[in-house]
Amino acid sequence: MSGPSYSLKDLADKVNGKLVGDDKIIINSIATIQNASSGCISFLANPKYKKFLSSSSASAIIVSPEFSKDLKTSGIIVDDPYVAYAIISSLFNLHKNPYADKAISYFVHETAQVDDSVLIGPNVYIGPKCIIEENSIIHANSSLVMNVEIGKNSIIHFNSILGSDGFGYASDKGGYIKIEQLGKLIIGDNVEIGAGCTIDRGAIENTEIHNGVKLDNQVHIAHNVILGENSAIAASCAIAGSTTIGKNLQMGGLSGILGHLNISDNVLIGAHTLITKSIDKPGDYVGIMPAQEHKDWAKSSVFIKRRKTK
Repeated sequence: MSGPSYSLKDLADKVNGKLVGDDKIIINSIATIQNASSGCISFLANPKYKKFLSSSSASAIIVSPEFSKDLKTSGIIVDDPYVAYAIISSLFNLHKNPYADKAISYFVHETAQVDDSVLIGPNVYIGPKCIIEENSIIHANSSLVMNVEIGKNSIIHFNSILGSDGFGYASDKGGYIKIEQLGKLIIGDNVEIGAGCTIDRGAIENTEIHNGVKLDNQVHIAHNVILGENSAIAASCAIAGSTTIGKNLQMGGLSGILGHLNISDNVLIGAHTLITKSIDKPGDYVGIMPAQEHKDWAKSSVFIKRRKTK
């Protein structure tokens, strides 16, 4: 089955860009600038790929005004080529509803409320008192355990578990006594949660994932965390319980934030960084130690300890 195709003018209009060259060129796919062929549209978002502008076989390239003079082919000029690429990419998605016209088996508890526009994949579990609002998508094998509320236009990817029990126990002489998790998990509008993520519902108060948050695959968020709007977290990160995070957090892969902390708006956390104290001002925080041979690490650790004692 052949895919969709668009004239270059159609695409320029879609992204409110300035068209350069032949507006009747037909575009039937997207490709990277170095691997494009005839019929493809590409984009230049990273300056290190500028060297491919003169040799690319793309029929058209999306560029910023800064690089428009270097175009050797037709193109679209926009302020942010990467955003334009993101918008155009949606036009070439052939499977926006992968569950259409199929007999899908899933479970919805009698107390749950699911809008008729919601798409639900096979083997999904939607438990007690869950609410899912308009145009959201719950992909296959995901579970909404209980007390989970999902807003409009949000996407839950495959195998994610939402509203599971938080890690709550009271220590007793004979071991541990389980604390029942009675709160909710509230997820806002336009949130995207990657594959294999786990987010706990609150113990008494709620876990909150605010509007516009984007989570990569295999992210864990513990009970009673509040994650501010438009935050983006890369794969394999973890946030411990009862931490409150402001807007626009960016968190690199394999990073962590300890519990009961407060994190300011507009904080960037580098990959492999562990945040152990509250952060009260915006900034770029990183704590990466490059790998070394064991003998070199031993020398470095002595130096670090000496610096801390000064």
